Amino acid sequence: MTTTTVMRGDSITLPPDIRDRFGLAEGSVLVVETDEHGIHLRPGENPMIEIYTPERIAEFHLNNAYDDADYAWALDEVRRMGIDPATVLHDPSLIRRNRQP
Repeated sequence: MTTTTVMRGDSITLPPDIRDRFGLAEGSVLVVETDEHGIHLRPGENPMIEIYTPERIAEFHLNNAYDDADYAWALDEVRRMGIDPATVLHDPSLIRRNRQP
């Protein structure tokens, strides 16, 4: 097991053997993920990668509902995921209505 210290400016230093093993150099991108076990770092190629959390997926469901029936499905799906829809950032008044002109 290797340890490191959080330094001034919130930076950490990875030991040389770990940097070498994963081909990391100054400017390399690391993806930082957390879960119930702790903080995980892994090499990444694109800093714009978004890991879709259940909360983010719930936001997609609710914000992309096409009509009232689709919104009702989204509400049920979000609840099935164990998330209270009232805690998800969305505006039900903006639901695109499936109406013919």
